Amino acid sequence: MSEIIDNDGAGIRIKKPKWLRVKLPTGENYKKVRSLVDQHKLHTICESGSCPNMGECWGEGTATFMILGNICTRSCGFCAVKTGRPDDVDIYEPGKIAHSVKTMGVKHAVITSVDRDDLKDGGGTIWTQTVNAIRNQSPETTLETLIPDFAGNWDNLQMIIDVAPEIVSHNLETVRRLTKQVRIQAKYDRSLEVLFRLKKGGMKTKSGIMLGLGETEEEIIETMSDLRSVNVDILTIGQYLQPTAKHLPIAEFVTPERFSLYKKIGLEMGFRYVESGPLVRSSYHAEKHLF
Repeated sequence: MSEIIDNDGAGIRIKKPKWLRVKLPTGENYKKVRSLVDQHKLHTICESGSCPNMGECWGEGTATFMILGNICTRSCGFCAVKTGRPDDVDIYEPGKIAHSVKTMGVKHAVITSVDRDDLKDGGGTIWTQTVNAIRNQSPETTLETLIPDFAGNWDNLQMIIDVAPEIVSHNLETVRRLTKQVRIQAKYDRSLEVLFRLKKGGMKTKSGIMLGLGETEEEIIETMSDLRSVNVDILTIGQYLQPTAKHLPIAEFVTPERFSLYKKIGLEMGFRYVESGPLVRSSYHAEKHLF
């Protein structure tokens, strides 16, 4: 039976289509990951971001770790991560993450973080220490870092470039017109500048956008073109799903056929890899993005 969503609190209700059904978390690998996350009190964007693919990914023994706590200094209108005053930085966190990556035997690890605008380095020191700790304990493991914009502090961004993860991702999230509403404290052009500087620094770059927030097809293609203008290598496109009634409403459910069309357009534009589908998220099938 389709889920019913109250789209705007005024009586308009949208049925969630059948193509958005997800697998329930089951299996021994899922239990193993669940146990490690609980045991080491790790934060994962899988949980904090209410990712629909958690059952599938954890069932395959993979997870996207979130560092620098689970409270964000920003209040994006789409995001399920808590907003508020973050806890003190856990100086032992890099070691905990590295130990878990090694214990799980992860071949390709994805690390992300909350925004820490409260910190002078934006969290860059912990980012660097985490990458180095993983490499020290699991030298064969490749890394993708899904980073914030560091509030435009390019010295802090340089810390990521200096440790040179195999892939560095920064999400544009939405089209220019909707950025102020969707991302609030972020800036469209600043995110493009982040991606430009990463590429200039020799990084393999990746970005993602969500559909279903009220953007037009013309705006989607324009956004894809903007990402190609800064030579982004990898693009992910997925359906926005409203985490709670307090978050932005869903304007539409985009069909799988349209996602396929955007993938075709993206590849024709020159992206080296495009992951496009209703359930796609930034780190979905991340291991395939190594080329």
